[in-house]
Amino acid sequence: MASLIDELIDILEKEYEVYQQLIPIAEEKTQVIVKNDLNSLQEITVKEQMTVDRIGTLEHKRETVMTNIKTVINRKSGDLNLKILISLMEKQPKEQKALSIIHDNLKSTIQRLAQINNRNKNLIQQSLEMIEFNMNFIQSTRMSPGNNTYTKGASQYEVQVRGTGMFDAKQ
Repeated sequence: MASLIDELIDILEKEYEVYQQLIPIAEEKTQVIVKNDLNSLQEITVKEQMTVDRIGTLEHKRETVMTNIKTVINRKSGDLNLKILISLMEKQPKEQKALSIIHDNLKSTIQRLAQINNRNKNLIQQSLEMIEFNMNFIQSTRMSPGNNTYTKGASQYEVQVRGTGMFDAKQ
C-alpha cells in the first residue's frame, strides 16, 4: 500500500506541475483575445491542448492507482476520492500530510484556472456579441434604400432594393 500511496503522490505532483504550466498559457490567451489576434489564439490553443492531453494521461494513471488503493483497502461501495483517502490515513501522518498539501495546491491552482477561463469565456462571448451586432448593422444598412432624403415627389420615387442577403452569390 505504501508504494501505491507514493505513486499517487508522485502522479499528483506531476499533475500539479502541469496545471501550473496552464496558468501562464491561459493568461496569455486572455491578452490574445483582447488584442483579437486570431493566429496567436490558434497557436495558444494548440499549446493548451497539448498540456491538457498530458493532464489526461496523468489523470488516467491517477484513476488506476486509486482503483488499486480501493482494492487494497477493500473498499467496495462508493467512490474513493483524495479527501476520503486523506482521512483514512491517520496511521501514516507523513503520507497524510503530503497528500493533504498536494490536494490543497491542486485545488487552489484549479480554482485559479477556472477564474481565468471564465474571464476568457466572457471576453469571447462579448467579442461574438460585437460581431453579431456588426453583422446585423451591416445587414440593416444594405436592406434600407440608399438615399433617405425626402423630396416633394418622394411618394412617387421607386427604389429598387437589391436582395436582402448578406453575401453576393454572383461573384
